[in-house]
Amino acid sequence: MRFTDLFAALPASVLAGISPANPLKRLGRMAGYTALRLLGHIFQPVRNPDRLAGAVWLYVVSANNYEALRFIREASPDAVLLAGQGKNIGRYGKDVNRLSLRRKILYYWQYPVALRGLHRLVGHRALRFFDLIFYAIGYYEVYRRALRHYRPRAVVFANDHNDDARALLLACRAEGVPTAYVQHASVSTNFPPLGFDLSLLEGQDAFDKYRQCGPVHGRVELVGMPKADSFLNQRNTAPQVRHVAVACNLLDGLPDLTATLTYLLRELPALTFTLRPHPADRRDFSALRQALPALQWSNPQQENVFQFLQTHDALVAADTSTHLEATLLNLASVYYRFSPTPTLADYYGYAAHGLSEWARTLPELTTALRRLAQHKPADIYRRAGYYNASLGTADEGHSRELALRRLSEWLAAPAGAA
Repeated sequence: MRFTDLFAALPASVLAGISPANPLKRLGRMAGYTALRLLGHIFQPVRNPDRLAGAVWLYVVSANNYEALRFIREASPDAVLLAGQGKNIGRYGKDVNRLSLRRKILYYWQYPVALRGLHRLVGHRALRFFDLIFYAIGYYEVYRRALRHYRPRAVVFANDHNDDARALLLACRAEGVPTAYVQHASVSTNFPPLGFDLSLLEGQDAFDKYRQCGPVHGRVELVGMPKADSFLNQRNTAPQVRHVAVACNLLDGLPDLTATLTYLLRELPALTFTLRPHPADRRDFSALRQALPALQWSNPQQENVFQFLQTHDALVAADTSTHLEATLLNLASVYYRFSPTPTLADYYGYAAHGLSEWARTLPELTTALRRLAQHKPADIYRRAGYYNASLGTADEGHSRELALRRLSEWLAAPAGAA
């Protein structure tokens, strides 16, 4: 995904946090990565509380991944949660096992070769993102070595596009280790093709999009959203909207976000608004807090997204999976682009499929919220049927059990085959 038109067209402020435009800054980050990660890992001990040999590995790259796969660990004594050494897993960082990356530095002789090869393949973008190529070097080789050493029974992923996750997937193929995938958030047609032996997708939307991404490998099962199970019996039944959740991420510029919230608080004083940044959003919001003292806040490091949504009646957000999670809890979902870009309009297709109402301007957004403050439909959650296969079936609220059954059946098959 790093060399696609979509990635290259991300707002400059977003790209700056991933790969600075200034090549000297990119080189500076690479130097820091070398000192803190490549060399630092050599001296950092890796002590795992769980036995990795012969276990089912649940590989995570974020706190959201952890929450998506934790139910497997809770139900399976031979499953272990793990991440790469030094990977930031948020508040769950101390709860996961680690795969040592001490030997990663040994493979950096390949960097010039990889850079030249990718330059021939994708042109100037390889040079623009030479730092991202640098970070990815060595994962594949280190993970192949780990697989040979521990011989896990299988590896289950919740991410199919990060560089380390892709490297582990390719390493599993090379070493003959079965792989499974549990969808942890909504997907788009810009994702890599499904390449797992078993893929547990939430609904038809994800399957349709993955088929547009390329050939689908392995067995696919639609199981709903396991992480939502314990919240589906607590749907919002308020007949009017009084409390509005606002979700933002790095794609939403702070000036635009501030302007939107200032407008809403002024125009809709009877409603309360709560802002929740994405868990990976480390920007400084202190100026916004001071400018809008009436605005309430949710700490994503202390409560998960469902806990946040439970105390609200509607959601305002741009491109985020939170729209689907809100709809499942019967919140009214309004899609509003705080910082419009030409390439990301309705990225997940929520507005196109009727899950969310699209407000294109601030007056339209205000009008929508005023209408919802008068009346909120009682059956909003039904709009999520295309995205959640268990909705309206006997498995509604039991996606965890369904996913665990499918995983158990798959693991029991010869060599974990589909």
